[in-house]
Amino acid sequence: MDDPLFKEQLRESLKQLADVKFALDEASIVAVTDAAGRIQYVNDKFCEISGYSREELTGRTHRVVKSDYHRPEFFKELWRTISSGKVWKGEVRNRAKNGRLYWVDTTIVPFVNGEGQPYQYLAIRHEVTELKETQEQLQQAMAGMMQIQEEERRRFSRELHDGIGQSLFSFKISLDRILSESADPRLEGLLSEVFQLMEEVRGMAWELRPSVLDDLGIVPALRTYIQNFEKHYGIRVQFNYSLSGRPELAAETALYRIVQESLTNMGKYAGVSEVSVSLQENDGLLEAVIRDSGVGFELKQHSRGVGLLSMEERARAAGGRLEIESAPGDGTVVRLLLPLSRKDSSAP
Repeated sequence: MDDPLFKEQLRESLKQLADVKFALDEASIVAVTDAAGRIQYVNDKFCEISGYSREELTGRTHRVVKSDYHRPEFFKELWRTISSGKVWKGEVRNRAKNGRLYWVDTTIVPFVNGEGQPYQYLAIRHEVTELKETQEQLQQAMAGMMQIQEEERRRFSRELHDGIGQSLFSFKISLDRILSESADPRLEGLLSEVFQLMEEVRGMAWELRPSVLDDLGIVPALRTYIQNFEKHYGIRVQFNYSLSGRPELAAETALYRIVQESLTNMGKYAGVSEVSVSLQENDGLLEAVIRDSGVGFELKQHSRGVGLLSMEERARAAGGRLEIESAPGDGTVVRLLLPLSRKDSSAP
């Protein structure tokens, strides 16, 4: 075609594409793959961060930099998304040729044909290793703070129960003995106050940290908590569990606190007469599901709530993850997944 205007427009378009490619290559880690995921193109930044040459990468899949950090379901969901023609975004941990682990914030854009089928994928990445390491350090610090908090809770709970609680119990026995010898309305009133105070101290000790959690484990602790919850809120709780042994204490603590927080929120806001709690073992994971069919809520509007953040931090500190599903009128489901490691029976 000899149209000068068309040629000029074509040159301008090609220059713009070249400028975009230059800017992209300068700022990002770029790779293009075919429909099967085989690498067709990588830029210099990809080679630099991975340690592989362009020749070593071309024709191979991204398994070459796979770190085995993510579960298989992670990549299955990734492929389900992009093979359906949708953009996928997420953070991926990879392994360089020299063994160095690095994180990349990734966006994968499918290129589709006339039938809507992807024939090529463009992956644009930015390294976020330092950010992830900082986040991990903060999470470790938060986990340490939570552990210290639980230790303090345990200590105060024991002191209340074994110290003040036992002193009040001894005082009650003395009053009982005196009253058995000579009735005195004033002492009877004092005895009633002592008994009420004993109940309050016992309740405070339980709220701080139930001793049954340390002594007998998560199931007895939750069973007792659920009984108290039912009495307080008038809500029936279906409690089902199938565990072959006690999880380690950190997992038990996270599980107990998350169930406690979830039930408290449901008791206050769900507007239901029944909720359910289930504990199951599944593929090396301990799965806890707390469910109600109540009013639900809009997740985006409550995503920064203190209670939710606390539960998420507890889950991460125990090496697990928390998933919450809710919508107005559709109830709420809280799902906690924790790695299943057993408590050392030989530990003190």
